[in-house]
Amino acid sequence: MTATLVGKHNLKQHGLKQQRLTDQSGNSRRSATEGWRRRAPLLPALIFTVLVTQLPFVVTLWYSLRSWNLLRTDGDIFVGLRNYADIFLDSTFRGAALNSVVITLGCVFAAMVLGTFFAILLDRSFKGRGVVRTMLITPFLIMPVAGATLWSVSMLNPSFGLVNWFIGLAGIAPVDWTSSYPVVSILMALVWQWTPFMMLLVLAGLQAQPKDVLEAAQIDGAGWWKTFTFVTLPQLRRYIELGVLLGAIYVVNTFDQIYLMTAGGPGTASANLPFYIYQRAFLGFDIGQAAAMGVVVVIATIVVATFALRLIFRSFDTKD
Repeated sequence: MTATLVGKHNLKQHGLKQQRLTDQSGNSRRSATEGWRRRAPLLPALIFTVLVTQLPFVVTLWYSLRSWNLLRTDGDIFVGLRNYADIFLDSTFRGAALNSVVITLGCVFAAMVLGTFFAILLDRSFKGRGVVRTMLITPFLIMPVAGATLWSVSMLNPSFGLVNWFIGLAGIAPVDWTSSYPVVSILMALVWQWTPFMMLLVLAGLQAQPKDVLEAAQIDGAGWWKTFTFVTLPQLRRYIELGVLLGAIYVVNTFDQIYLMTAGGPGTASANLPFYIYQRAFLGFDIGQAAAMGVVVVIATIVVATFALRLIFRSFDTKD
């Protein structure tokens, strides 16, 4: 009798276990179906993104492994990694890489400092603040080609540029900026264009900080500088990091200002990597080496952007 009851109990427990497994399996299938139902509308966009970004990159990889010069009819042969070895031995490539770093870091740093300064000014209430804010934002809305032409012709022209007129008031002789200081000239135009972007990000951070914290700092007797250093600046850290990352990603691909203001010159003194790749591909007709340079630039950009994104996500995950 006892054995019979034990057997019935075991069968019941086994049946309950099977039912739970069946329910779990059904829930898992429903969850997977629901997940695919939600992802399905995004599949066309994903397929389009792969077609327009990844396939060209794969073709570029293939070109980078071949020696293909459009001026040689006997070209287009497989050479493996020789193109990569050649570009790293190329002093012009190293100089262009150094210019890319200098232009990117210089532009992002100067634009962030000026943007923070203007954001602090606009965070205060004063008459005509809306007009001033609109005027400060305007440079970012101008097309890069128009901005580069403006700086090359109206601002930095050695004969009638406004910069030379301004320094002439102090008795300084006129300077041919684009010839004597090509990288500085490009930096002027880039900082002028990107300062409004940094200003908007920092201004958003300033307006998002809790007012009660600022009031508590004032009650404790903290001055403006201590309040900014120990309260406001930590609050702005995420916005500053985001501005630096986005600015660096875009500025490293600068082409318009270099092409229109200095054409990479004198010689290749102001050429960055995108402009030098353009020269190798469309002026030197060396498709293999240009493709290899493009692959190196893409990989380096991905590595730097991934590292920066991890730092930003880590700061967002940190609880204040």
